[in-house]
Amino acid sequence: MAKVATSISIDADVKEKAVRLLNEMGLDLSTAVGIFLRQTIRENGLPFDVSLNVPNSSTKAALDNSINNVDIHGPFDSIAALMEDLNA
Repeated sequence: MAKVATSISIDADVKEKAVRLLNEMGLDLSTAVGIFLRQTIRENGLPFDVSLNVPNSSTKAALDNSINNVDIHGPFDSIAALMEDLNA
């Protein structure tokens, strides 16, 4: 298979950290990019989930409760009081 030169622009710090890590794995940047592109083709999309950093429903409910002072426990004056609340 013929190889072609490709030019990309990335943050210098990101490249440095990636190259260092890839070298520890016995890979160079070109090989890693090739692996990524092959996996992208194989998956017919990115080979990993890409999402916003949005809390799941359980975490969102806990955050909402905290904001609204609902179902709040503590502070506790002692470990015994904490344990009593946890076991309730």
